[in-house]
Amino acid sequence: MSTTTAVAPMPVSSPLPSALQGRGVVIVGGSSGIGLAAGALLTSVGARVTLVGRDAARLAAAVDRLRTTPDASVTGVAGDGNDENVLEQVLDQAGQVDHVLVTAGGFSAGALLDTPGEQVRANVDGRIWGAYGAARAAARRLPAGGSITFSSGLYLTRPIPGASAAIASIGAVEGLTRALAVELAPRRLRVNAVRYGVVDTPLSRGAMGLADDAAVAAAGQSALLGRFATAEEAASATLFLMANNFMTGTVLTVDGGQSLV
Repeated sequence: MSTTTAVAPMPVSSPLPSALQGRGVVIVGGSSGIGLAAGALLTSVGARVTLVGRDAARLAAAVDRLRTTPDASVTGVAGDGNDENVLEQVLDQAGQVDHVLVTAGGFSAGALLDTPGEQVRANVDGRIWGAYGAARAAARRLPAGGSITFSSGLYLTRPIPGASAAIASIGAVEGLTRALAVELAPRRLRVNAVRYGVVDTPLSRGAMGLADDAAVAAAGQSALLGRFATAEEAASATLFLMANNFMTGTVLTVDGGQSLV
């Protein structure tokens, strides 16, 4: 008679962000924008945060910004978040890690007939293989109930001209999210993504040529809610996905209704 070993079900815990107190979270791309905002929200509920970013100076400034109280647990590791080996080292050095958030990833624009593949390959590969490598590194180390959260974007459902490669890479990340949710379920790990609309971050300001707050406000007036999202509003979705142990394989849209119009 053959026997099988029963796998314990997903742990049950409070789905409120306060349940993240004491949990270890690694944020890839945490030195600015949504990643930095997520770090601030996580430290506010008592999570232990490790930021990963390429720019050592900007990373150090981000760590200082999050250390608002003496008991805030924040560290920074300078390195390429798209490198699986780097992430393995980060996860091994960070102690107990329960959640990994991947916010890194550029958006390479370029018309199809005018842009050879090599001009967009680095950013496209970085988004796809960066997510894949992060999942490989995390899946070996996260405990049951742990999670991996990726970033997606509105342009997947509302494409714009001249960004086909970048949009395709976003689609690949959403597909990876669903596939890994199934594959990693026996380990009781969860995989989700957040599909963002336009968020007021340094990256989006640069991409849209918006020099100051007044320019951002003017540009956002045409949005359904009359403005763009703040980084904190966008980042709050990641805490929801981390805390709720019954969320997996989900692409959560935070776009202020932009996909409706």
